[in-house]
Amino acid sequence: MPASNMSQLVSLCKRRGFIFQSADIYGGLKGAYDYGPLGAELKKNLKDAWWRAIVYERDDVEGLDGTIIGHQKMFQYSGHTETFNDPLVDCKACKNRMRADQMKDPSKCDSCGSTDITEPRDFNLMFKTHIGPVQNDASIGYLRPETAQHIFVNFKNVIDATNRKAPFGIAQQGRAFRNEIVARNFIFRVREFEQMELEFFVKPGDDETWHEYWLASRLQWWDDQGVPRDKIHVLDVPPEDLAHYSKRTYDLEFEFPHGVEELEGIANRTDYDLGNHSKNQDQLNITAKVHKNTDSNTKMALFDDQEKKWYVPYCIEPSAGVDRGVLAILTEAYTEENLEGGKSRIVLKLKKHLSPVKVAVIPLKKNHEGIVGKAMEIKNDLIKLGIGRILFENTGNVGKAYRRHDEVGTPLCVTVDFDSIEKEGAPVTVRDRDTMEQLSLFQADLNDYMLKYFG
Repeated sequence: MPASNMSQLVSLCKRRGFIFQSADIYGGLKGAYDYGPLGAELKKNLKDAWWRAIVYERDDVEGLDGTIIGHQKMFQYSGHTETFNDPLVDCKACKNRMRADQMKDPSKCDSCGSTDITEPRDFNLMFKTHIGPVQNDASIGYLRPETAQHIFVNFKNVIDATNRKAPFGIAQQGRAFRNEIVARNFIFRVREFEQMELEFFVKPGDDETWHEYWLASRLQWWDDQGVPRDKIHVLDVPPEDLAHYSKRTYDLEFEFPHGVEELEGIANRTDYDLGNHSKNQDQLNITAKVHKNTDSNTKMALFDDQEKKWYVPYCIEPSAGVDRGVLAILTEAYTEENLEGGKSRIVLKLKKHLSPVKVAVIPLKKNHEGIVGKAMEIKNDLIKLGIGRILFENTGNVGKAYRRHDEVGTPLCVTVDFDSIEKEGAPVTVRDRDTMEQLSLFQADLNDYMLKYFG
């Protein structure tokens, strides 16, 4: 069964090199985590799967990679400097700080139970910085709290470069920063994280159809990554809880070890964002309530050839957190199994395209020149297939190597023994992670087997 508590995942992630507390040797940086050797691979594989599905496998989406530091006017007109806030409450007794909307009891401190707490006040989540050597109001910039705004301000650039017509999308992955009042639940809520965001632009009137389309598409994609449909609860966000820019939002909520919380949001942002960043707003029949923009030099609109008029597209936004995705995938993949003889094992039943290590090549004897040389030869051949990371595991203990690779999710192990160097055809043993079944293959057949297995 999946992980039942967060401590199981935290222990596995540190022990096997998936995720470490940032600056651990100095007591750790709260709300910040570093991805270790295997975590970096898993995270990359998840992002690659998203990019492949959203960009490569479609004919209506382009990619973008915007800067992390954003122009102050971009966040002024997007509304972030004014509205990107959480309600902050301080406990005067123990100095604990809390988000008012997440307190167990809004009348007393979550930590010490004191009722001597402050009234909620707005706390802006953006990290402010200064650009250049002189610090003044004109030099203020912000670490982006989302990747979306760079997509909106580059809308016209992408249109001019690609000649796209609606419907079409712009996709971006990258880091975002939010100075969370309370960072908690491992990598679920952190202050530096990665997003996978698509802004899909459609004609007004087509937005509701596309919103439903992207809901179905994203649910299927998560299922393909090993997060089953029956573990995702679709919340049709009530009107009173919608973000100020949203006409309608679906939250995909997953059963994390700490509770049911958001994995991805799919919002109908209408023409709010492009309308905010456009010049000549009064000429564009913008439906959303936007900030009057006196600084933009670009009209964020498309020309309708049939109706012979300009319009501002509506935007459907599927927005997912990479770190939350990693946590959901680890939760579902984590399995404890009882074996014969009273033994047990922990196995990460990751989808093979996500596994950090695709194949481990294991010599039976670590000091035997012939066996080690043959194992290295096989490892180098497998690398050329381009299926992912191939690991040379020269520990000398095959049983322990199998258990270690079960625990990190390696789908296949290839064992090289005396038969591999003494018998004709150089037979090797291929062992399956999930079934633990072993198959004998000649070396000459190994590449085709791997291409078919990972294809």
